[in-house]
Amino acid sequence: AAAAAKIPIPGKRNVLITSALPYVNNVPHLGNIIGCVLSADVFARYCRNRGHNTLYICGTDEYGTATETKAMEEGCSPKEICDKYHAIHRDIYKWFDISFDEFGRTSSPKQTEICQSIFKKLLENNWLSENTMQQLYCDTCKKFLADRLVEGSCPTPGCNYDSARGDQCEKCGKLLNPTELVQPKCKVCRNTPHVRDTNHLFLELPLLKGKLEEYISNMSVTGGWSQNAIQATNAWLREGLKQRCITRDLKWGVPVPHERFREKVFYVWFDAPIGYVSITACHTPEWEKWWKDPENVELFQFMGKDNVPFHTVMFPSTLIGTGEKWTLMKTISVTEYLNYEAGKFSKSKGIGVFGNDVKDTKLPVEVWRYYLLTNRPEVSDTLFTWADLQAKLNSELLSNLGNFVNRVLSFIAKETGSGYGSIIPDAPEAHSHPLTKALGDKIGDYVEQYIEAMEKVKLKQALKIAMTVSGEGNAYLQ
Repeated sequence: AAAAAKIPIPGKRNVLITSALPYVNNVPHLGNIIGCVLSADVFARYCRNRGHNTLYICGTDEYGTATETKAMEEGCSPKEICDKYHAIHRDIYKWFDISFDEFGRTSSPKQTEICQSIFKKLLENNWLSENTMQQLYCDTCKKFLADRLVEGSCPTPGCNYDSARGDQCEKCGKLLNPTELVQPKCKVCRNTPHVRDTNHLFLELPLLKGKLEEYISNMSVTGGWSQNAIQATNAWLREGLKQRCITRDLKWGVPVPHERFREKVFYVWFDAPIGYVSITACHTPEWEKWWKDPENVELFQFMGKDNVPFHTVMFPSTLIGTGEKWTLMKTISVTEYLNYEAGKFSKSKGIGVFGNDVKDTKLPVEVWRYYLLTNRPEVSDTLFTWADLQAKLNSELLSNLGNFVNRVLSFIAKETGSGYGSIIPDAPEAHSHPLTKALGDKIGDYVEQYIEAMEKVKLKQALKIAMTVSGEGNAYLQ
């Protein structure tokens, strides 16, 4: 049976934790796992152990073009793709022992309801505007084509790659607009689409700038944002905030509740962060006690570096624009990339270790958790190598922690005379034993350092301190 729903408790420290919602249409690799779910899990466990009232939320991000495209490739409905991959994600995180309070999905009725109500507030408060854009339309398929549904020759001089996608050329790497492609073709029916005007709704970020900047300058200090998060956010602000289109000509998404935009859905970046809220609403009908009480709830968010602007600029702007009192993010913890042996993880090229491969290694999950955390890319990219995994397992996990636990237990278990016959004895006058007292003082200091590191979400440093405690135990036993 599901555990009882949690709600904030007055007078306690209430901690709300989210990890970036993994996109549903692929299998998570080790970089995704350390980047958001494992890091957030460690912090959530720490908070629970400290006796804080903690709610840890995550789920699959399911709407948008990529799911629609994948569904067409596999000849099924977007819903079927999402069901299939949601189960894959869920099982992998279960194996990794990730302690979510709720692992949901963004394709729920709650998501539609909350998304639409936020949208209506933004509309009432005049933070939205209408604009015309030019997009490719396919007469055969009778629809506007998403960027990834168009292929053509790359317009970049000297490249001419003939199957460039509407959003990017894989060969030269240049970012494109579908309307720039030479001889564009619809990926589904191979006919030539043509340019047509289409109206869209935009969030007026420039008008929200003052309120947003005030939030960022206060909270980045109070919440101790990681350096990489502050840099990425400032880069966006420096470039100047532009209106952002929040609607798309798609079927798979949250429908826009507006007379003139009935045929459209919300753009996935607008709707995905709202998933944190709707998944909380699936956990408890009293979700507003978490999300609309900034005085009593602290929000910690975990993600990889490519996700920062959505959490520090877009999502807060959306919430601020409603004019309601939302619980805005206090602390953001951002990882750089974990690379594999000599390159980047790549599902399409089959490079790297993916969640489903990990079970097959027969190494216990704690070994994977330990190795990923010692290698957590907190300030710069780090490297996964099999040789390093083996070295850390043998020289740290086994010879330090494993050795310590084994020695203590076997010592206690030995026959009376050489041990304690499996009964832990009392230790009278321990404080007057100089070695023991020195150990106690030392460990006391380490525990304080550990707590300080964990409060700042410096997980790698905290793990090092914990292992030092184990090392001190070994020295003391000796």
